Parts: sequence; structure tokens; C-alpha cells
Amino acid sequence: MISRGLCGEKQFVKRELLISVGDFETRIALLEDDRLVELSVERPETERMVGDIYKGRISKVLPGMQSAFVDIGWEKAAFLHSSDMGHLPDRRFDVAEEGKDDIVRKSRRVGIEKVLKDKQEVLVQVIKEPIGSKGPRISTDISIPGRYVVLVPDSSGVRVSKKIADWSEVRRLRKMVEPLRPEGFGLICRTESQGKGEKDLIPDIKRTLKMWTKLKRKADSSEAPALIHKEEEMTISILRDVLNESIDRIVVDERREYRRLAAYTRQVIPQLKGRIELYKDSTPLFDKYDLEREIEKMLERKVWIRKGSYLVIDQTEAMLTIDVNTGRFVGSRNQEETIFHTNIEAAKEIARQLRLRDMGGLIVCDFIDMYSRENRRKLYEAFKRELEKDRAKKAVNPVSEFGLIEMTRQRVRPSLMQTYSEPCDCCEGFGRVLSKETMGAKIDRWFIRANADKKYSSFHLVVNPALAEALVGENSSAGNRLRRIMKQKRIKVNLVRDTSISLQEFRVFEADANREITSDYH
Repeated sequence: MISRGLCGEKQFVKRELLISVGDFETRIALLEDDRLVELSVERPETERMVGDIYKGRISKVLPGMQSAFVDIGWEKAAFLHSSDMGHLPDRRFDVAEEGKDDIVRKSRRVGIEKVLKDKQEVLVQVIKEPIGSKGPRISTDISIPGRYVVLVPDSSGVRVSKKIADWSEVRRLRKMVEPLRPEGFGLICRTESQGKGEKDLIPDIKRTLKMWTKLKRKADSSEAPALIHKEEEMTISILRDVLNESIDRIVVDERREYRRLAAYTRQVIPQLKGRIELYKDSTPLFDKYDLEREIEKMLERKVWIRKGSYLVIDQTEAMLTIDVNTGRFVGSRNQEETIFHTNIEAAKEIARQLRLRDMGGLIVCDFIDMYSRENRRKLYEAFKRELEKDRAKKAVNPVSEFGLIEMTRQRVRPSLMQTYSEPCDCCEGFGRVLSKETMGAKIDRWFIRANADKKYSSFHLVVNPALAEALVGENSSAGNRLRRIMKQKRIKVNLVRDTSISLQEFRVFEADANREITSDYH
């Protein structure tokens, strides 16, 4: 992958995708130059739903908010706003402007209450997952993503990804794709279509059209509410979105998943099939790349940068604030230069943390004040270049006179902070602690490391009673996790409940000598 550094020079970046598949969660890490920049996590209880298509039933229309609630079979009704109904017609009407005799022709969109009625059935697609107390957000504009194109039913014309900046390439794609567009459908050329020809795009268009025909048939025969189409699971969808010539390696630690991904690659991107590798080492994949500590750091409020400066990240319900501090960095020359270099390093780290933690919404970055307008301009340009590596949609304002950069970043699912943690009972939600599911996954990985060492086969596991229930309770999302661990690792684990230990820790003893070995495999 070729990218531009903070000074605009071209740089070659090594990019690797690591896929770790477990019984209780699947994790995908994207590394750039051996540094973790993106992490995706999927668990049975938090299965992704963006892209899923439902046949829903209108449960309530709210003309005052120009929105509606739709029953799609979930506990929480889905939210549909008029802005997510692209096919709403315009209604022309006459109005006399004050102080004028002439009639001025104006137009506005028809209100949502003119189009939707209670109990009406609609075909919708999820565009944002449930976050907090809010249900999923949906759209009536259905889109079927392929490798190079997106098929848009009940539309027309050809659009090209805004990330393709070369206007000659945009014109070439539009001219080439228009004759290939099926009647009654629109097409969007994805970023990956850049430089591709008809032999690449025609099979992709046929695949998406076949998928639409199949799900339309199912929708016509189904009674609302019903799931009509399930988007590809995380590994395939991420592979579809990021796999290109810039990915140097894909390492998978589970044989079945390796075969599935290899088959997908052979079918869709055969020229890259040689880049998928099966990881066979006994050391867990993420341990091999020293990623576990990096992942745990994501929950920390303070993030250290090089030379002793640091960030403070605070999340509220409405917005995210990031504060830059010089810390121990005092520089070697004048104050303005020290502050400028601190801000530049902070810009790099903020862009990385936004990707890594998958934080979105309204974001305010409080950089250290600089007197020089030129330095503020350089900081803004540097920050924008770093954000270009991020696949999420975003908008960034220049540095204000107070040293603030205001920006928005697309948020389609809960951040990793919400995935890995839950509100703390002790502080009534002001802070967060690791969830029981995350602690269960940590314990699972501990036994994987211990099993790879093959020193012990019998253990005492000491945990809080609430965590014990999550490990052995049949009603938990992962079922009897401890029993599955013992069966797969062929080990014996005696579970000990201890009220004096917190939910955030566990202790493991070697059973024969009753010696604590927790730190040996942490």
C-alpha cells in the first residue's frame, strides 16, 4: 500500500489482516507496519446486522418528526426517517411571496404521512445497528453490495465512489458501466472498481442481480415481520471490503475458516488467493503479534504518545472529546515548536485511535494552542492526511483559534468500548468495567496459552460468583463455557467461587501443588 506521510511524501505501508476464530468470539485485526490500527469483534450475542434486509410492518408514523417506527421482529422497533426514503416524491405547489404580486413556483418533498400508513408492509435495510437505548436505523433504499459495484433496485443511473479522485477514471467507469446497467436498477462503482474492466464488473453485476432476484422472491412470499436477507458474516464482509493489492498477508488460525475464505478468494479475487495463510503455531495468533496488551489499552482513558505526551479520551452520550497534553515532553528549542511537534504526533495517534476504537458521532479534538496560523494550517492538513487511511465517512473542520478541531465520523455500530465493557454498578454508569463475556474470553485465552505449554492438566479457577454463573450457566449466551473449554483442551478445571475477588479478575492455581500460576500465562 502506498500512502502519504505528514509531509506529503510517498510511503510504502505493509498491511496484514489477522483473523482469530474462537468458540465465543471472532476477532479480525488490521496491522499497518506491524501496528494495530483496526479491530473488529463479533460474538454470538452481538451479531452484526448492518446490511440485513427485512420485510417490516409500520407500527407508528410520526408526522411531526417526519419519521416512523417499523416492526422488523426485534424487541426494539426500527427507526425510519424520511431522509432515508430516497423515493419520496416532490409535490409542487403555489405560494405568493410577501410584497409581490407574482406567483412563485416552489417544491418540497411529500410528508412521510402521505406515503406510509399504520400496518403497511415495507422492505427495509438496516443502516445503523442498535446503540444504547435506540433501536436499529433503517432505510427503504435497498442496496446489494458486490466486490466492485453496488446494485440499487428501483433506481437509475451510474454513480462512482467519491474516494476515486481521478476525474478521467470516474468518466471511464461511468461510460463503461452505463451499458451494463440492468433496466430499473442503479449502479454504484465502489473504490475497488478503479482500473477494472468489463471482465471484472460483469460477473459482479450478475451476482448482485441474482441475489436481488432471490431475496425479492422471498420477500413476496413472506409475512411481515421477517428477515429476508442476512448480510455476509464479519470475516467475509471485511474481506470483501478491504482485500485488494494493498493487503500483503491474511493469516487465519482456524482451518475451516481458512478453507472458506480461500474458496471465497478463489471465486472473487483469484489473483490474491496466495496471500491467505493458515496459522499452525501453538502460540495463540494474537499473542504471536503481541496484540492482547494493545487491545486492553483501548479501554484506558489515557493514551501515551511518543516523547511523553498523551491523550485523554472521554466518551459521553452525545459526543467524544479528546484532549492533547504535553506531559513530560519539554522539547529542545522554543515553545511554539515544542507544541507544534506534540500536536503533529497527537494527530497521528488520534486518527489511529478513532479507527482502532471505532468511535463515531460528533468528535472534538482539543489540541494545544498555537499562535502561528501557518502551524495551525499544517496541523489541519496533516490530520486530514492521516484520516484518509480510515474507511469510515467523516467530515473535518479546520483548527479554530482556540486550538479545537471539530469533526464527525460515521457511526453504524457500537464502539469497541461498548463491546468490551459494560456500565459499572459501583459508580452508577459514570465509568465502565469489562463485561462478563469479555472476562470469559480472557479466561478462555488463558487456558489456550497454558494448554500450549502442556505443563499442567488440572487447575483450580477462582472467580467472582457472578462471573462463575456466566462461565457455567446454561442460560448465558455462550452456554456452559467452562465445560467446552475442558472438553476441547482435555483438561480438568475446578471452579471456585470467591466473593472477595472482583468481577475484573480471576486466579488460576495448579491443582496438584495448589500453586498460583495466573501470571505465567496472562
